[in-house]
Order: sequence, then structure tokens, then C-alpha cells
Amino acid sequence: MSDLAPVLMVQGTASSVGKSTLVAGLCRLFARRGLRVAPFKAQNMSNNAAVCDTGGEIGRAQFAQAMAAGIQPTVDMNPILLKPQPGGSQIIVRGQIDGRRATPDYFGTGHRDLWPIVTESLDRLREQFDLVVAEGAGSPAEINLRRADLVNMQVALHAQADVLLVADIDRGGAFGSLLGTWEWLAPEERRLLRGFVLNKFRGDAGLLEPAPTLLEQRTGVPVVGVVPYLEDLAVPEEDAASLTERRRASALVEIAVVRLPHLANFDELGPLAMEPAVDLRWVSQPRELRAPDLVVLPGSKATIPDLQWLHEGGLAERIRWLACSGTPILGICGGYQMIGLVVRDPSGVESDQVEASGLGLLPHETDLTGPKRLTRTLGRGNAALTGFWSCLADVPVAGYEIHIGRTADSTSIGPLLVLDSGQDGSVNAEGTIAGTYVHGIFESAAPRVALVQALARSRGFAWAPGHFAARDPYHQLADVLSRALRFDGLVSIK
Repeated sequence: MSDLAPVLMVQGTASSVGKSTLVAGLCRLFARRGLRVAPFKAQNMSNNAAVCDTGGEIGRAQFAQAMAAGIQPTVDMNPILLKPQPGGSQIIVRGQIDGRRATPDYFGTGHRDLWPIVTESLDRLREQFDLVVAEGAGSPAEINLRRADLVNMQVALHAQADVLLVADIDRGGAFGSLLGTWEWLAPEERRLLRGFVLNKFRGDAGLLEPAPTLLEQRTGVPVVGVVPYLEDLAVPEEDAASLTERRRASALVEIAVVRLPHLANFDELGPLAMEPAVDLRWVSQPRELRAPDLVVLPGSKATIPDLQWLHEGGLAERIRWLACSGTPILGICGGYQMIGLVVRDPSGVESDQVEASGLGLLPHETDLTGPKRLTRTLGRGNAALTGFWSCLADVPVAGYEIHIGRTADSTSIGPLLVLDSGQDGSVNAEGTIAGTYVHGIFESAAPRVALVQALARSRGFAWAPGHFAARDPYHQLADVLSRALRFDGLVSIK
């Protein structure tokens, strides 16, 4: 074990305190200092996943952290991924499906066989890199879950990691959360705790005293950093709980995205939301749709239950009305399946619901059968596209596929994309309704600019892109962390 690289671990007092973002920034910071750095999260619970070049899927946050470190993402960086579905989760082990387990079973005894996979993946990274920056999940003080915790202090103890404990001070109660978490740790766990970090602080850090001093006197652990609140940082979020609205009164175009109950891979729309010309809204009720310039039905981890939710809540009827009125509609992955005629799940792959009628906007049928498709994709928009979606004609696209299901068109409607691996998606005869299995199309500048320009033209505006595509949020984040954090007391950072 002495030949293995050290581990710096970021744990939190709760979910959504900023652990994933801080790990990404630390990966970039130490990579800039010349270290070979890798991220790691033993177990992630998220429907926001990405596909590695080798064909396995991992949490989107770990994928982004690897990119921040300047390395290729691998399945060792997130060996266990839990993708919530009705009644339980789909279990992804080292990038591949390993069945579906009910929540009580998993947190009872169903997780025990996974610990060796966690340690093997972590130790393999430690053999290959100079430093591993690990991320916890939720809080190590969630005492009802500690017996099944594969991701917090069990990882830290295995690696004898330096642990930083992070609290979101913008929420309030940060010092109480830090002290309460420390109180619940065992003595051997407390010994690994090197510092407290206050994240998302607005204002003068000098006004925090005497709280940091009193906290250190009580615990023996110093506050090693106060990280400022960063607005509009274009870093992928780990789960939908972190979604925020970025409303822009001066925007030229409005995009409404349906916030499905089992929303998946939502971060792919982040670059669109960051464009100054775009007002991107997340909607869950018919009245919230209003009259946008584009409606997007995103990915889902439970397509049939989410499709029935659309029908029961009235959103399906409103989306159909907008489509009949000429509003462009785009379905991505599960959303593409939903805008067809029917979705069937005879084997209960995603839920116990066997079949549901689609929105009927495209004449295809989907069966949730066959192996899961996990691949990176390259291609172009179909050169023969007409109507609104001709904006993507012959435009280069890149992304990834991560889905179960086979979709068959009942007519000869043309594809939306022509990929290196074949045709993908479809478009209606009028060129207003489109669907694709490819995630991440609009993370690239060319198709994003083409889409926004087409939406602006439909409103009678001329629009030219700004400098958003050239921004690197990880450099900005690393600069902030280099000023905000002290590393002098860490064994892992020499």
C-alpha cells in the first residue's frame, strides 16, 4: 500500500453542498501544478451519466472531473452507479448493468459484495496516478445509512485519506452542521479529518469570526478555506436537485424543458442555458409551458411512468397543441421514445408498467428490449433536412448514446442525424418535430449556435454568438480554490 498514490477526499455535511464542483476544481488545480490527478467516487446515485470511450457509463460528475484533470474518464473513477427507478435502482458495476435491486434489499445486504470492487478500482487508480481526489456522497453522519455506506469514511479509512469536510454556508447553519457531523464520527475517522471548508460564501470572510476559532477549539480541526459563491459557473451538476433557473429578461428566445419525475442526463442542456440569448425554463405543469419557441422532452430513467405522468398531468395535451400550432419539439433519448406512438416494456426493464401510449407526434414505436447501448458518437445533421430542423443540416455533431430500447418508424420519414455508426432519430414531414437518441449534441458550439440562430430567426431577430464557447470554467474554479484553500496541513499534498 505504501507504493500507492495518496488520496485527498472531499466529504460534505449534506447533499448539494458543492462536493462535485470542488473536486473538479481541485483536479484542475493540481493538474496545473504538474501532478497526474484522477477523480474517484466509490458509489454515485444519479441518473445523470456519461459514456467512457471504452463503452462503460459513469456518473456525469466524475466524467467532468476527469476532463478537468486533463485525462480520459474510466469506469474505475465511479465503479458503482445507482440509477433510481420506481421501487429501486438499476445497478451499474464498472460501467455495465448488474441488475435492478429494490431499495430495502440494497441498503440491507445487497451492497456487501460491491466493496471489493470499490477497493480494486481505487487502488488501480492509485497505481496509475500521483494523486486521487475522491468525493463522498451525502454526509458521513447519515447514521441510518452508515451500515451500507461504501462511499464516505469507509473509503477514507481504506486509503488513509486526508479528508476535507464541506458545508454550504449559503444555506445557513453551516457551523452547526460541521460540528454535528464531526460529533457523529468515530475516533479513527476524526483523525483523518484535516480541515473544514465553508462553501458558497457571500460577503466578507472576516465577519465569520469568532465562529471558525470556536469550532477549531471544540474539534481540533481548522477551517482551511472559505470559498466564495460563484455565479453562472458552467460545470455539470450531479443530480436534478441542483437545477436552478437562469431567467433572462433580455433573452431573444425561450426554450421550455419538461422536468420529468425520473429526469436523466439533464446537464447536456446546460450550455444552452448559459447562452445570453436563451431563456431556458424547466416546466412541470401545463400552465408553465405558455408559448415557448422550442419544447424539449429530455431523457428519462423510467420512460413509461414519466409518459403516463405527462398524460395524467395535462402536459401531453398541451405539448400536442403547441406542436399542431407549429412550435418546434425535440425529444432526446427517452423523450424521443415518448413522442412516438407507443412505448412497451414487456420484461419490466424500467418499471412494472408494461405499455403506454406516446404523444403521437412521430410515427414510431419503441420496445424497451435488447442490450443497453453505450457509445460515443460522431456525425452530422442529415443534409436533406427541411423546415425548422434544417438548421442542423450538415452541421457536425458529437455526443453519446446511453439507452435501452429499439425504435422502429412505421413510415419512411428521414433521420435527424447521420452518424459514423448509421442513421439516428427522425423528423416529421413539416420539419418541426424531431427526435434523437444522441445526448450532448448542444454541448458543442456548432449545433448550439445553429439552433439558437434558427430560433432567433423565427422571432424576427438576427443573432451572432458571443464568447461563451471559449470559456473554461475549470480554470476559473481552480484560480478561486488556489486563493481560498490552505493545503499546508495535508499529508497528501507535498
